Amino acid sequence: MSDPIRVVIADDHPIVREGLRTYLGTRDGIEVVGEAADGEQAAARVARLHPDVVLLDLVMPVLDGVAALERILARDPDARVIVLTSFAAEDQMLPALRAGAAGYLLKDTDPAELERAVRAAAAGESLLSPVVAERLLREVRRSPSGDPLAALTPREREVLGLLARGLSNRQIAAELVVAEKTVKTHVSNVLAKLSVADRTQAALLAVRAGLGPPAG
Repeated sequence: MSDPIRVVIADDHPIVREGLRTYLGTRDGIEVVGEAADGEQAAARVARLHPDVVLLDLVMPVLDGVAALERILARDPDARVIVLTSFAAEDQMLPALRAGAAGYLLKDTDPAELERAVRAAAAGESLLSPVVAERLLREVRRSPSGDPLAALTPREREVLGLLARGLSNRQIAAELVVAEKTVKTHVSNVLAKLSVADRTQAALLAVRAGLGPPAG
């Protein structure tokens, strides 16, 4: 058997943490290894426990969620952090995505969708809730025009478009009928050329460029 996906939950409401811990504890291959009640605790827990996935609220005392996210990723750029919040306003959503969140879900998300997001994040993929994707598109339509993807080759733009739909490297390889290793190379080149840290940030740029919304 493979090792379980190790999760840290960061939320200032004990009942929320308990609910998440109870639900995730019933899912095969997922283990909650730590909890935090504020952003500073979250950053410290992640640094000590090195979980596979972090579920992070945005509105927390001591250190807010975006600041905690930035601190976590400064220490460990490969950390997979899913924002789990009650808010989908652009002024909260966009800073979190730009800071490097691997996903953004609302607290009214179906439990099965939360589980899927945890597994996707652990696999290096990203997931946005439908409401978040819709609001992201609305913000993008207000953004200045231009092509931030000019440095990409046609194949890299194609890969980016599929990535923005939420496809994994394996799914992209099947779609393009190429080796998964080839896709990994294309994705690495895309991230480097766009000067972004991860697939979520690349997907955000793809949406801005009109390549389609991220899968929700």
